[in-house]
This record gives sequence, structure tokens and C-alpha cells, in this order.
Amino acid sequence: MLAVRIPEVELERVAVVVVPDLVGGDAMDGGGILILKTSSAGDSACIEVKDTGQGIASDHLSRIYDPFFTTKMAKKGTGLGLSVTYGIVREHGGSIEVQSEPGAGTLFHLEFPFARKPVNA
Repeated sequence: MLAVRIPEVELERVAVVVVPDLVGGDAMDGGGILILKTSSAGDSACIEVKDTGQGIASDHLSRIYDPFFTTKMAKKGTGLGLSVTYGIVREHGGSIEVQSEPGAGTLFHLEFPFARKPVNA
């Protein structure tokens, strides 16, 4: 069995941030479609999370991983979710990329390297 080098609890933290930000947040407040896709590419496991929501403004894309950056109203968010997610992903040798276009939705692409040694289940 192939496994990634990230503790399950930290992978859950990543999912708890990315998915609700797209579905439960402002991104799809008018409804839409959420697509979760997993695959492998070379020595990595890939996760894609895509929505058909409003997208991210181009002037915000370069800041979405900055600590305390948020576009939410006061008391609706701290701006730490994607910053912490970025840190977790990078700490475990992974990568996270975003593609977004206003009015056309957002795609987060995450990659995590497979563990070199077998992981006990």
C-alpha cells in the first residue's frame, strides 16, 4: 500500500480548511458544484479540490497564504486557515497551488510525496 508522509490528523486539518472555505464560506454562497479528485503522479499523491463558485479576485491570489489575510467580514474569519494549511503541506514536503478566475471558480491542487518506507496501518 502506498502512503504519504503526513500524519492523518494534519491531513484532516488541511481538508477542514480547504473544503469549508470553498463550500461553506463565501465562495459558493449562491450554490454550485464541488469536485474532489485524487490521483497519483510519479512519486506523489495528488488531491484536487475545485468549485464553481465566485472565484478569487486576482489581486488577492498572491496573498491568500499570508497570515491574517482575509476578505471575510469582521468576526467571520481570522485569516489563518490557508496560512496554516500552507505550512502543514510544505512541512511534509508537499506543494499547494491555486488557480482561480473571478466568476469561474477555484481549484486547489495539493501534492504529497509518497513515503519511502512502508507505513504500518
